[in-house]
Amino acid sequence: MNEFVEWVQNREYYRDQIQFQREIPARRPITRSCEMERRLADLLANRGIDGLYAHQTDAIEAVRNGQNVVLATPTASGKSLAYTIPAIERAHKYDGRTLYIGPQVALINDQETTLSDFAAPFDDLSVTQYTGSLSSDERQQARDEDPSIVLTTPDMLHCGLLSHAGDLWRAFFESLELVVVDEVHEYRGVFGSHVGLVCRRLARICDRLGADPQFVCCSATIGNPREHAATIAGQPTDSFELVDEDTSETGPTHWLFWQPPEYDEGDAPAGGGQRRSNHGETMRLFVDLVMQGYQTVAFTRARQTAERYATISSDTLAERGRADIAQSVTAYHAGLRDDRRATIETALHSGDCAGVWSTSALELGVDIGSLDAVLLDGYPGTQMATFQRAGRAGRGTDPSLVALVASEDQLDQYVIKHPNELFEQTPERAVANPSNSHLLKLHTHAAAMEGPLRTADEAYFGSTFPDIVSTLTNDGELTRRQTDQGLEWRRTASGRTVNPYEQGLRTITERMVTLRVRGGATDELGKLPLNAALRDVHPGAIYHHQGQNYEVQSLDLDRDVAWLAETDSDHQTRVQYEESMTIEEDSATKPLATRDDVTVHFADVTRRKQVTGFQRRDHRTGEIMTEEALKLPETTLSTRALYVTLPPGLESLMQTMSGSFEGGLHAVQHALVATFPLVILCDRRDVGSVSTAEHPQTETSALFMYDSYRGGVGLARNGYDHIEGLFQHTWELLADCGCSDGCPACIQSPHCGRANEPLDKRLAATLTMALADPSRQAADSTP
Repeated sequence: MNEFVEWVQNREYYRDQIQFQREIPARRPITRSCEMERRLADLLANRGIDGLYAHQTDAIEAVRNGQNVVLATPTASGKSLAYTIPAIERAHKYDGRTLYIGPQVALINDQETTLSDFAAPFDDLSVTQYTGSLSSDERQQARDEDPSIVLTTPDMLHCGLLSHAGDLWRAFFESLELVVVDEVHEYRGVFGSHVGLVCRRLARICDRLGADPQFVCCSATIGNPREHAATIAGQPTDSFELVDEDTSETGPTHWLFWQPPEYDEGDAPAGGGQRRSNHGETMRLFVDLVMQGYQTVAFTRARQTAERYATISSDTLAERGRADIAQSVTAYHAGLRDDRRATIETALHSGDCAGVWSTSALELGVDIGSLDAVLLDGYPGTQMATFQRAGRAGRGTDPSLVALVASEDQLDQYVIKHPNELFEQTPERAVANPSNSHLLKLHTHAAAMEGPLRTADEAYFGSTFPDIVSTLTNDGELTRRQTDQGLEWRRTASGRTVNPYEQGLRTITERMVTLRVRGGATDELGKLPLNAALRDVHPGAIYHHQGQNYEVQSLDLDRDVAWLAETDSDHQTRVQYEESMTIEEDSATKPLATRDDVTVHFADVTRRKQVTGFQRRDHRTGEIMTEEALKLPETTLSTRALYVTLPPGLESLMQTMSGSFEGGLHAVQHALVATFPLVILCDRRDVGSVSTAEHPQTETSALFMYDSYRGGVGLARNGYDHIEGLFQHTWELLADCGCSDGCPACIQSPHCGRANEPLDKRLAATLTMALADPSRQAADSTP
């Protein structure tokens, strides 16, 4: 790979883009003997596996000893053997069943093949999947097989398995020995909170049927694997044995941090970023790698980007006279049909596919073999995702290349300027909150459909369970009666009209707006949650869907329908909105560790938000073309937030300095949200923020960061616990950016409802420095 890097540095487009290089040395394997059934050993030997890695043996032995296990090692480290061997052993020896839970059907298809191969030598074992992709007849066949191992998704476990655990699936759950939760790091935020509650319903059913399964959780490298696995599985943290030392064999990995060059003077688009497109830079590297014979995957953020640049890359290869490989370059994302994804996976594994542009869909453990190079088209958003994707590179002991191509985004620019932190910083913490009262109510009601509720169920649903049952009873959803086993609550026949099994876990608590097209080839495009609909399909909005542009003609909130029409317009629309925060009750307060005159609060809050208008912008330059007012309803969100109030002395100092104090707070707000994922595993849209120079309740300036989900899912709480680190990262982001007035790399946000007005970078730098490092003079505001 060193030769390729030297070759790239002589290419005509090279302008010192490589900001950082690091080689991770090859690692020799550490193996450890593991006794197993002869047929399993023979099957492994036929695959060229003569011995297990030490971490695989450690995990298998812990499962055999009756412990729950969380295996947190990188991609391609062989985690699946940690549950495959125990699952086969238990099924063969005493008909013990295994339930495998995976986040995507593509991953389940892959694991079904692997598990079926291991089960093949045993005539008494069968493996099947039970997912939403199966037809009714296929599901019936899966049940009739009386399978030893069932693979499913959290959604199908929620609505298809637990709902019939007492009848159709009774024999399976009575013999359930092992529950595998694969890619457990994917279960975070509101979705992870749902999955945690589904696992608690599973434990409740197993207990009633006399089963007591162990849990094996497989995770990427995160900061709190034992704690997070326990949160999702609903098991005590100390019941989990942590296996996190990767003892697998790898070749050397060459890392590049690639900074797109700045535009030439006078060449930058008005209102755009300061640097050239990361997509174009990634495409150049992709084409050069493929032409040099390196099988490559470029990970990008959006489906449309993957499709577009796969086409551009293919065309460029053809123009360079390499039509032979151009036709094998393609795009991969979750929007493709299952058979198309399977074809690409097979082609990658066999080497028939020279390269692919992919979304995060290939980040999970689908078996595509090992690639020569991985390009990250923009920072993936978290350290965890970065190493998951990078782990796709590396063929045995051969050298591999990973290149991170930064965008103008604040987080990208922070990472590109602090490269060592990616390798040395503690990984982000995964967060979920199964104690969210709104989600608990929903899953308590679902549990009542799976079997009568009893007072002992508080062990599964927590201390608020009696209050939730009382509320459901008063609402007519449950009926109470005395039985020989004590008090029971059952679902009433005339209760709620909405079945909790009718929607997927990601949308089950959301009010949804249907997108319909007038005069189009298809009537319905899909659905959006109400808040997303107010942002993306307001009247006059341009909505992009699978390469076609639509203009929104009307948004009927009485019927929850948005009407769209196809259009040739290619401009962009961006909403403007007003946002305010009401503090309901503080639940915790503390002084900031770096400055004891600053108070940090954690509280129940109500966020109020109203879309007031939108801008039409040129899609090439970002220049504002027109602005229009909108009259849409205010929405409220009851959630949890951390907020910081400034002391009178510091506030007075800021207000006496030249510049906009409100603009300084607003800029800090943007920068805090941008750096939040450096500490907590989340997407930036999972966290909202509000700042005000004079909050009516605090009677001082206040800066809020809140969970974007009703009731909160633990993000703000973790931000409260790690606020000092957040301020430190924010200060470093502002200090490292070379602009004078603020740019997309530091304080400007594409999601700002006030069109990035006002913003004051100098005051923002002064304030964050005073909060992150009080030993320095607050007046020294030079970044």
